[in-house]
Formats: sequence, structure tokens, C-alpha cells
Amino acid sequence: MRMIFAVAALAPLAIAGTASANPMTAIGDMDAGWNTLAPGGDTMCAMGTPYAFHVKPGARDKVMVFLNGGGACWTGQHCDAQVDPTPYVPVADLPHNDPRTRKGAFDLENPENPFSEWTQVFVSYCTGDVHLGAHDMTYTKDDGSEITVHHRGKANTMSALNWLFENVDAPERVFVGGGSAGAVASPLYAGIVQEAYPQAEVVQYAGGGGGYRVNPTVALSEAWGTFDDLPDWPSLEGMSAETSVFDDFYLASAAQFPQIKFRQFNTAYDTVQKQFLHLLGSDSEVYPLLKANLTDLESEISNFRSFTAAGGFHTILRFDEFYTFEAGGVRAVDWVRDVADGKDVETVSCDDDDGGCRGDIAE
Repeated sequence: MRMIFAVAALAPLAIAGTASANPMTAIGDMDAGWNTLAPGGDTMCAMGTPYAFHVKPGARDKVMVFLNGGGACWTGQHCDAQVDPTPYVPVADLPHNDPRTRKGAFDLENPENPFSEWTQVFVSYCTGDVHLGAHDMTYTKDDGSEITVHHRGKANTMSALNWLFENVDAPERVFVGGGSAGAVASPLYAGIVQEAYPQAEVVQYAGGGGGYRVNPTVALSEAWGTFDDLPDWPSLEGMSAETSVFDDFYLASAAQFPQIKFRQFNTAYDTVQKQFLHLLGSDSEVYPLLKANLTDLESEISNFRSFTAAGGFHTILRFDEFYTFEAGGVRAVDWVRDVADGKDVETVSCDDDDGGCRGDIAE
């Protein structure tokens, strides 16, 4: 799958399109199916276009929050939406950010969908900062010109969560999932959800973001403001751009809320994670880095489990492959259903398969 997006020609459509979104409609006043909400305020996409997220009302005792993916950027050349292709989605009003165009866990007609009866909150992503940005950053491009990018990932994501907290009082179970860029941020937001709903059983799920075993990404974190405006948790004290990596958000949330169940899905040779590892300066294959990260997390967090499938596909919750992938004799959809139901699933790995973990990736 390809992650370098060609969106420049479509970006001007976003301003007019998002204007048709509803304001922050209460859940009791929503139509059946997907509703698009425009929170306004401090929310914004990277190029200054409006932000919107989506809600499907359903059972109030079971809520799925999904942090969408869509790449990342941390230089002027990468962040400029007029440079084609670009490694991130800078606009909310595109099919990529519309759950009506997605399959997998958002296919409401599939009888195997574990979430079809749940309330679902689809958190669109258009800021290039893995949902963790809190800065407007002015970058200098290769030609010397400047571009200002609104890394408003935290404000955008919290607009959706605050809507949820105001509209759903006391769910019994909340599944906080993320794909790709959303996977990176999902442990932090699972903790924020657990803090808001102390009575709930919260399960965190990350898809396609487990292979980033690199030195502290100081340039990214400083550009985005990753460690600004974090919750006031003792477990987050001392985290900084100079010393912390993405997986430290797992450790912080697990230390603060040990009741959360942490779960991860990856493919061993994820082609998109490979692209971003290259942009981060690593030429390593994904699998050895992924295995090392998973080993560390399992040793540090008692209720961490993972599912590693063969091949190079990138994330599954948004795609029909959700219903076809399997590893170690276990179907991914059945594993995720058990995760959503709060069951203590086992770790599953393609290492246990006769064909190994390369799958459709050529030697």
C-alpha cells in the first residue's frame, strides 16, 4: 500500500465541503448512520482549512473511538501540500477522512463487524503530527520560502473526545483505537478516556505503528509540540523531546492507569512503516525493530498483547482485509472482537506459521 499522498489538487475543495458539516450536534439529535461535526474554535487542519470529525450513534454502553491515520510531516518541503506527492493528508474533507468510504470496522452492513451496534467516533486527521501537535510551525523550504503549518492534532482530537464526554455519560466499555499515525497517539488518548470514564473498561488498540524504534525524534517533537499540553499525570513528568520515544506513551499510560488493556496489530514487513523509517533515517526492515519494541512492551506492561501478521499490508481496521487476515490459525477479526469484548487475548505471531512472516514481500 502507498502512503505518499497526492492531495494538492483536492485541497481547495475542503473549505467549501467542510462548511456543510453540522455544528456540535447532541447525540440524541443525530441521524442514524454517520454524522459530520465541525467543532470550530482552536481546531484547524495543517493549511488552515476547517476541521471536522464523524459520529455514528449506537449503543451508549459501548463506544469505539478511532484515531485516523494519514502520514506525518516535519519539514517545509514535506509539509507543503502543493508539493506532489506529500507524505501526509493535510485536509479533513477528503474521502480518506470519511468513514462512509471505509470498510472493515466501519462497514455497517457486514454481519461480522464487531462494532456495528456501538457508538463510533471517527477522529479525522489532517495535521501531520500523529494527533500530538500543539504548535503552529513556520518551516523554511528548500527554495528559501516559508510555510506555516498548523500542527493542531491535540486540539482536534480533544474536540472529538470532549464531545464524547459531554454526550455519553457512563459507557461500560470504550475501545480507543488508532491506525498508522493514530496508532502512535492511541496509548495517550486511551489514558485520557480512562481518566474521564473511571468506571469504564478501556481497551487500547494500535494498528500499523509498532515498528518505530528510533532515537528520540527531537526535530519532530519540537516542531509539533508533542510534549506540550499533556495531561497532569505523574507518569508523564520528565518526558521530553530529548529523552522520549513514541512507545513511552504506552509506559506512561500503563503506569497511570494499569487497568487499561493494551493491544497492537502489525504486519511484519509493513511497507508504509518502512517508508517512514527511511524518512527518519533508518534503512532497517520493520520486523526486527517491531519485534524488539513488542518484547520491551510485553516485559514492561503485564496486560500488553499483540497480533503480528505476515506481509506488508498497512493497518486493517479501515479495510476489507480486516475480515481475511490471520496468523497462527487466528483470524484478525476474531482477535479484535475478543479485544473489543475485553477478553484476555493471547499474543499471536506469524512466526508460528509455516510460511513465516514475509508473506507477499519479495526477498
